[in-house]
Amino acid sequence: SKLSKKQEEKMQPLIEGQVEKEKFMVQFESMPEDDAPMMITQSEFMRRMKEQQAMGGGGGMMMGQMPDMFNLVVNSNHPLIVKIAEEKTKKNREKLLKQTVDLALLSQGMLKGEDLTTFINRSLELID
Repeated sequence: SKLSKKQEEKMQPLIEGQVEKEKFMVQFESMPEDDAPMMITQSEFMRRMKEQQAMGGGGGMMMGQMPDMFNLVVNSNHPLIVKIAEEKTKKNREKLLKQTVDLALLSQGMLKGEDLTTFINRSLELID
């Protein structure tokens, strides 16, 4: 991993602040640096339970109240993640983090409505 344990510990609450805590669990993984900087995954168990529930299968009562849970996997080897970790100003760090989280959400079709509009406007600002 290109990030130290200390850098990961420092970034964890910053990333958690960008997503709904009830829905996302942030975890750092040492992946190839040309993989995505952040990815959203769902555990196989959760995915199957939701699928079974949607088809009206057993366990519906128990799983009905269960919210969708996702993992926000942070690639600790990606150059962008390293750049964010080393970013000096809080404003730039937060903007880059938010953009990276939104890209992960967008890749899963989970960025919608006002959040999507905000993302587009921020993207335009960043390339201006």
